[in-house]
Amino acid sequence: MLVAALASGKPLGIVCHGPAALLATASADGRSPFAGYRATGFTNVEETHAGFADRARWLLQDRLIALGIDFQEGEAFAPHVVVDRNLHTGQNPASSAPLANEMVKALAA
Repeated sequence: MLVAALASGKPLGIVCHGPAALLATASADGRSPFAGYRATGFTNVEETHAGFADRARWLLQDRLIALGIDFQEGEAFAPHVVVDRNLHTGQNPASSAPLANEMVKALAA
């Protein structure tokens, strides 16, 4: 569904840990249609501050970078939105409203 949404050209919005779903778009050779896109999601720093990094099997930021995504990190726990083509991503829960505003703008265009 994510690949179809990306190909549709319609805005695709994902926030916080949601970009983990992009990991499922990798083919057997590890390539993803999202490789090369600028995006954000919950960062390694935020995972560390929340106390989960040392217990996690993997960290989202690391996995997205390994997938070929140009990960854009903002200030920890502050709103941060990245828009690249029709992919709209928010770093953390504080990014939800700004991300929604960007999506509304894209839909109105």
